[in-house]
Amino acid sequence: MSLDVARIQADFPILTETRNGNRLVYLDSASSAQKPVSVMAAMDELMTHSYANVHRGVYAIAEEATARFEAARRSVATFIGAGDTAELVFTRNATEAINLVAYSWGRANLHAGDVVVLTEMEHHANIVPWHMLAAEIGIELRWIPIDDEYRLDLSSLGQLLDGAALLAVTAMSNVLGTVNDIPPLVAAARAAGAAVLVDASQAAPHMSIDVQAWGADFVAITAHKMLGPSGIGALWARRELLEAMPPFLGGGEMIRDVRKDGFTTNELPWKFEAGTPAITEAVGWGAAIDYLEALGMDAVHEHEQALTSYALAALADRFGDGLTVYGPRSVDLRGGVISFLFPEIHAHDVSQVLDEEGICVRAGHHCAKPLMKVLQIPATSRASLYVYNNEADVDALVEGLSKAEKFFSI
Repeated sequence: MSLDVARIQADFPILTETRNGNRLVYLDSASSAQKPVSVMAAMDELMTHSYANVHRGVYAIAEEATARFEAARRSVATFIGAGDTAELVFTRNATEAINLVAYSWGRANLHAGDVVVLTEMEHHANIVPWHMLAAEIGIELRWIPIDDEYRLDLSSLGQLLDGAALLAVTAMSNVLGTVNDIPPLVAAARAAGAAVLVDASQAAPHMSIDVQAWGADFVAITAHKMLGPSGIGALWARRELLEAMPPFLGGGEMIRDVRKDGFTTNELPWKFEAGTPAITEAVGWGAAIDYLEALGMDAVHEHEQALTSYALAALADRFGDGLTVYGPRSVDLRGGVISFLFPEIHAHDVSQVLDEEGICVRAGHHCAKPLMKVLQIPATSRASLYVYNNEADVDALVEGLSKAEKFFSI
């Protein structure tokens, strides 16, 4: 089933905007996706008619708000294949979800000399918390390299995992678009006695994922990349791990009892949700999931593969070797993230020229500085595709890049 992009675009008011007389072409969904009317309407309806704090009041609108908040949790859990909603903890974003694992599970289970294995394509969110833990307790970090095809080089995986306590890996690179095959990585980690954390921030919006089929221990996701609002994400983790982990933050809601001599924690998942949560944002995330499920995630993935294939071919036809595109050549191995660089033009300059044409792309290190050092470049420009993009958007990008190339060749 193919997506009706024209109909989808009509659901996103911002796409009717113009900039400098040009229609807005939004190609930065890997950073944050635009929001459909249904998401904004769901949040507005809650705020207008039944907003109240959750899990506390016994009056009608408080119970309605609680019901909608927990319904959103069930939607997220179902969307990622979680069988138990108690295993899904709401966080502010995927970054906080990973920090939760590092600070709670990591501090309770890791000791000086223990090994955490990362990959060279990780986002800073899945690097910095482990650096901080290394500085605090002396863990060792090891790195799975990338090969010439921008995929993980697994030739030394067994050696890297030898004695490891945790493998932390992205399901899809936010720079290269590389999609990693998670189940074999989990199997290798299990054989070495290591737990597995998967950063699914980039994968979850674009393809079907099943956390139980992956077999991982922890999976981090975020709403704002999948048509939902910012300010909310989630950590999925196996119940037995969450039960054993100490709370991440202390305060209201995460307690069952508080005394002068101590406290007892609440049941899962509220044990890790201190304070008033992002109520309206959770409802918006639930609406975003409803929107994606109506499209069908297989259709979303097929659309992006076809559009990525079109984009890679269009860029190669127009620029040939004059433009370096980073990431696997086969669309079967990548998502709709296309990072590129002209040899003599800075990525930020390219982005500014495109902005004059109303084309939104990201320029910079994309929160992946270790990867940039591996690639031996300071930055790239990055176009990222989603459900509301079509071939006309790609054509606009190619024409905009042609103008940038011409402008800087003068």
